[in-house]
Amino acid sequence: MPEQTPSPPAWRQLAAVIAGLTVLLVALLSAFALPPLHSGPNDVPIAVAGDEGGLAGELETHGFAVTPAADADAARALILDREAYGAILLDASGRPDELLVASAASNAVATQLRALGTELGVQTITDVRPFPADDPTGAGLSAGALPLALGGWIAAVVLLMTVRGPARQAAGAAVFAVVAGLTVTALLRFVFGTFDGAYWATAAAAALGISATAWAILGLRTALGNAGLAVGAIALILLGNPLSGLASAPELLPAGWGALGQLLPPGATGSLLRSVAYFDGAGAAGPLLVLACWLAGGVALFALGVRRAAAAPKVEVAA
Repeated sequence: MPEQTPSPPAWRQLAAVIAGLTVLLVALLSAFALPPLHSGPNDVPIAVAGDEGGLAGELETHGFAVTPAADADAARALILDREAYGAILLDASGRPDELLVASAASNAVATQLRALGTELGVQTITDVRPFPADDPTGAGLSAGALPLALGGWIAAVVLLMTVRGPARQAAGAAVFAVVAGLTVTALLRFVFGTFDGAYWATAAAAALGISATAWAILGLRTALGNAGLAVGAIALILLGNPLSGLASAPELLPAGWGALGQLLPPGATGSLLRSVAYFDGAGAAGPLLVLACWLAGGVALFALGVRRAAAAPKVEVAA
C-alpha cells in the first residue's frame, strides 16, 4: 500500500513551527548578545548636591540622569533610599569635591562612577554602602541569579514528575521555597560572606523569589501541558537570567531590555535581595509586586488546570 503524503495543512504547520523557533532563537540570541555588546549607562540615576551649573548636561551625555540634592545629607539619603546609585558633591565654587557611591547597589555602576570622578578631578570618594569585606564585589549575589531561577524551575518539574495529587504538589512547592530560601541565604551569609545582616528578611525574600518561579512553572505545566514548561524555561531562565541585571544593573543594559528583566522573577528577586539585604528594604515595593503577580498567576493557572482535569471525562480501559 503506497505511503500517504502529508496534507498541505501539515506542511503549513511545520513551516509555522520552524518560523516560531527561528523567532525564538533570534530573541534568545539578542537577550544574551546585546547586553555585553551594547551595555553602558542608560539614564543611570545619580544625585548632585550644590549648584551644578553645566555639570548636569555633561553628566547626561555620559548616560546619567541627574537628581538635584539640597546638600550632602540629602544626597546620601537618595542613595540609601535606592533613588540614586551615587552622588557628586560640589564645593562653594561649584567644582566637584566629593563622590559618593554604593557598591552594594551595583558594583559595576560604582566602578563607572569612580572613573567619572577621576575624570572630573574629584579627590575624595566615599562608599556609603559597600559589600561585606568577605565578598567586596558581590560575586555571590551575581552568581546566585541562575541557581535561584533554576531552583524553582527544577523543583516544580521534579514535583510534577514524582508527586501525585495537586494537594501534595502544592505543599511540596510551599515547603521547598521556605527551606531553599533559608538554605541559600545561610550559604550566602555565613559561608560566602555576601550578606552581612537581616538574615530572616533576606531569607524571606529569597523564598518569595523561589516560590514565584516554582508556582509559575506548576501553573503553566498544569494549565498548558508540556508547552507550559517550554514557556516557563524561556521566560524564567533563558531570558530572565541574562536580563536580570544582577551582574551589573538594569540601567546598564540596552534600553528596554533592563526594564523587561525587572518584570521577570530572576531580575525581581535580585533587586529584592539587594534592597532587603543592604538597604533596609528601600526600593523593595516594585520587586515585591512583580513576584507577587508571578506567584498569584502561577497559583491561578495551577487551580485552573486542576479544575479542568477534574472535570474531564474519565476514560475506562476495558480489561
